Amino acid sequence: MLVTSKSECKLQAVEENTGTVPNANSANALWENEHLSQIPFKVLRGHQQGVTSCQFCMSGERILSASKDGNSQLWNIFTNKVMQTFTSHTLPVTRCKISPDESKLLSSSWDKTLCYFDIETGDVLWRASHDGIVMFCDLSSDGKYALSCTDFNNTVKLWDLRDGSIIEEIVGHHSSTPTSCVFSPNSQRIATTSMDRTTKVWDLLSKKTTITLSGHKNIVSSCCFSENERFLCTASWDKSLQMWDISTGMFRSQGAFNLTKGHDGSVSCCKFSSDVQHLISGGYDCAVVVWDVENKCKKVVLKGHDGWINGVDISRDGKSILSCSDDKTIRLWNIEEADHIPAVIENRRAMGLKIVKCEKCSKPFSIAQLEDPADIGICVFCRLADPERNKLPYI
Repeated sequence: MLVTSKSECKLQAVEENTGTVPNANSANALWENEHLSQIPFKVLRGHQQGVTSCQFCMSGERILSASKDGNSQLWNIFTNKVMQTFTSHTLPVTRCKISPDESKLLSSSWDKTLCYFDIETGDVLWRASHDGIVMFCDLSSDGKYALSCTDFNNTVKLWDLRDGSIIEEIVGHHSSTPTSCVFSPNSQRIATTSMDRTTKVWDLLSKKTTITLSGHKNIVSSCCFSENERFLCTASWDKSLQMWDISTGMFRSQGAFNLTKGHDGSVSCCKFSSDVQHLISGGYDCAVVVWDVENKCKKVVLKGHDGWINGVDISRDGKSILSCSDDKTIRLWNIEEADHIPAVIENRRAMGLKIVKCEKCSKPFSIAQLEDPADIGICVFCRLADPERNKLPYI
C-alpha cells in the first residue's frame, strides 16, 4: 500500500495513541483506548505467562485462550473475567480449540500430550501421548477428528475424537519440524506448515499429499483456509503472507499473491474473516495487521502489545478482532468504525479507490475511482457465487 509520510504519521497517531470510553453495547465492560485513538480495545489479563492462542466462541460471548503457564481459560467477553480454567498440562500449551458443538476443547502442549476436555465438568475425556513436542492441534468441523503435529520424525497425526485412537500417522510429512496443522472448512483436507519453508495439503479421502507450496524464503509459521475454501493463506518469518488461489488452481500457473510491507518482523499467525473481505495477521513486531482481501493491501495496523503476537481471530460479524501475546495479555479490538478513520480513507484515495454497496449482499466493497458504480454494482464474492457466470452464451 502506497502512502505518503504524512499519511504514515496520521496512521501512527491513530494506532498508537491510548482514556477510557464506555462500551455502548455493555455497561459491565470498559473499553480502553489511548488519547485520539479511534480503535477501542479491551485488555484481558489473567494468564501468568505468554498467551499462545485465542478464539471467539459461544456466539462471540466467550473467548478461549491457551498459555505457556500450562492452562487453557474460558473468558466472559463482557466482564473480562475468567469463567473456567482447564489445567492438565505440565508445560506450555501450544494451542487450544473448541469443538463445533462447543461442549469440548482440545489442547496441545510441549509436555508431548494432546488433551480432550469436557467443558461443563472440566474433566479430561482422553489424553494422547506423542514422542515429541506437540506443536499444534485442530478439530474438524464435522466433529469427528482431531489433528496434531509433532517435532519427532516431523509427524502429523489424525485422531478419532470418540476415544482418542489414531486413525492415520503421517511420519516424515515434512523434512523439518511442522509448525501448524489445520483442517479445511469441509474437513476433507489438512494443511500443514513447516520449518522446511513449505506448506502441504493432504487429502483425507485419497490419503495423499495433493498440493505442495514453496514460495516463502523462511520458515512458514502458520496457515488458514478461507471459509469458501478458495484461498489458503500462509504466514512466514520472511515478514510476508502469501494468498494461494487453490480452488481454481490458478496458483499452479501464477503462484501466490504476496502481502508485504505490513509487518516489520516475522509473521506468526493469520485468519480470514468469514466473508473473506479481511485477513488478520499477527507478528513478532508486536503488531496486528488488517488486510483488505479484495484489493490485496494493508488496511490498518493495530499496535499496543508489548510482546510477540502468537494468535489472532476475528468475530463472525467482522466487527471485533482478538490477539494474544507473549506479554501475557489478550486484546479485543473493535474495528467496526475502522473504515471511517481518516488515515484509512486517505490511503484508499491514494490507491484510487472508492467505496460502493453491493446490490446483492449490501456489504461495502472498493472499486477504482475511474469505474462507474452503475456498471459494477455487485462485489466480486457475489459475482463468483453466481451460478450463471459459468454458462456459455447462446450463439
